[in-house]
Amino acid sequence: MGSNSSRIGDLPKNEYLKKLSGTESISENDPFWNQLLSFSFPAPTSSSELKLLEEATISVCRSLVENNPRTGNLGALIKVFLSRTKELKLSAECQNHIFIWQTHNALFIICCLLKVFICQMSEEELQLHFTYEEKSPGNYSSDSEDLLEELLCCLMQLITDIPLLDITYEISVEAISTMVVFLSCQLFHKEVLRQSISHKYLMRGPCLPYTSKLVKTLLYNFIRQEKPPPPGAHVFPQQSDGGGLLYGLASGVATGLWTVFTLGGVGSKAAASPELSSPLANQSLLLLLVLANLTDASDAPNPYRQAIMSFKNTQDSSPFPSSIPHAFQINFNSLYTALCEQQTSDQATLLLYTLLHQNSNIRTYMLARTDMENLVLPILEILYHVEERNSHHVYMALIILLILTEDDGFNRSIHEVILKNITWYSERVLTEISLGSLLILVVIRTIQYNMTRTRDKYLHTNCLAALANMSAQFRSLHQYAAQRIISLFSLLSKKHNKVLEQATQSLRGSLSSNDVPLPDYAQDLNVIEEVIRMMLEIINSCLTNSLHHNPNLVYALLYKRDLFEQFRTHPSFQDIMQNIDLKFPELKFKYVEEEQPEEFFIPYVWSLVYNSAVGLYWNPQDIQLFTMDSD
Repeated sequence: MGSNSSRIGDLPKNEYLKKLSGTESISENDPFWNQLLSFSFPAPTSSSELKLLEEATISVCRSLVENNPRTGNLGALIKVFLSRTKELKLSAECQNHIFIWQTHNALFIICCLLKVFICQMSEEELQLHFTYEEKSPGNYSSDSEDLLEELLCCLMQLITDIPLLDITYEISVEAISTMVVFLSCQLFHKEVLRQSISHKYLMRGPCLPYTSKLVKTLLYNFIRQEKPPPPGAHVFPQQSDGGGLLYGLASGVATGLWTVFTLGGVGSKAAASPELSSPLANQSLLLLLVLANLTDASDAPNPYRQAIMSFKNTQDSSPFPSSIPHAFQINFNSLYTALCEQQTSDQATLLLYTLLHQNSNIRTYMLARTDMENLVLPILEILYHVEERNSHHVYMALIILLILTEDDGFNRSIHEVILKNITWYSERVLTEISLGSLLILVVIRTIQYNMTRTRDKYLHTNCLAALANMSAQFRSLHQYAAQRIISLFSLLSKKHNKVLEQATQSLRGSLSSNDVPLPDYAQDLNVIEEVIRMMLEIINSCLTNSLHHNPNLVYALLYKRDLFEQFRTHPSFQDIMQNIDLKFPELKFKYVEEEQPEEFFIPYVWSLVYNSAVGLYWNPQDIQLFTMDSD
């Protein structure tokens, strides 16, 4: 680093990094900082190169950990960055490329150092490293105890206040990445962190007033999907005055990092990574999800979650209640469009779930839209390609459908939307079908996939719950959808008979051998019978409420009437079969999405950060929060 272009392999021998991490204290006014921050080298373009970058700088970081209590050089570097950010907005307005470039480089070094520090030490030790100054070993100044808090506040100001231009795009991405790194201590703990120094700073004190502005900015970054400036757009000529400023922003150390995904497997299958068109939107979304899933403080709720729960449409002129803190307004139409377009990623689907689940304003707005197919079709496509998605992504898509189907208006309107030529549905050519019938087909296909592959009771229950919520409003079901409903019931009947036969044979065999343990067929039988009962409730609800609107379903039932014969005398199904036979009044039921615990969402969010954060690499061996795939 410094006034020459470098390679990753040269970093351990770099004289400027050696001086930064060495035993000599460097004043924040020393010309050394201009030299250190005037660096450029070919940017990493893959996760393997990011790993090489970390391995190349680990010796520098360890040396700094050892010497910083004497030198206070980490604090000096942060103060240099803080002093520069005070002029950053003016520099952006004046197009001062060189100043912004060096400030970005300072933040990049801080981010790299912090990532290693957080991985290798406790938060208490990290906080001490922010307090060390040029004194005798182990001493620190009480005036510097809030340097960590000041840095966090500065990052929030940078994200929210600096105008987004070609020359500030890079530093905006880096500021968001650094905040993600600050919060990454959760990655190195198996249990959910409920008390953390970084949490404390973010939830009270000088950072708290930025809550709503930060959430709003991150949402707008996601909405706008701003692409990075083209490479080479801001190249500086080599300087002859000894200043060492060789290249411009586009050739700085982090150039190209926005094209990098740090790939790794978490859960059943890592999602395929599409080409990243907007690293700023990606990092903003990840940070927003991390902030939204911070645990509440002992004396106050999570303010970022409060902001997400309470924001309103810009067209809503009603005043905010005084009891709702951190409220703001945002353009719901733009947000809805972005959510519809970005559902290929786990994190966008998780954001959609979070907003539907927690913000009643956005939920009401979405359910009132007349173009719900723009939102529902991407969700159905996620479920249709279940083999290619990880289990968390499938669950989120399914729970979103369950939330939507809790609304009777939604259940009616989806049968009025007619779709043509659904190209991604390959089992059968669908030249014309209602959105409601397509939803039924995809959910039934997901159930059948689950029965033969994953055998997950939770997935079964939520799929059937969505169908049950819709059943009273079934209208003009497509012939193929009606057939698939009965085919699913037929499959369940055969499976029920097979398990019942296996249980009977096992019981007979146990009479002659007391030493052989019996398989738990009773549990399997109970699960299948529970699913069959839900299917019968769905059929009964449809016949009771919309018999005359579904001739295709009536025909399919009559054609396969023999399937129901065995359940008329079964004690578990007699009551519901009588309702079907006699068309008794509707059975009242509504399935509601269950609240998921923090223990589910926090590891999930950090797995998304691990897999999708731009330009950030964590060693899989260091991760404690979730289990990494062996490959």
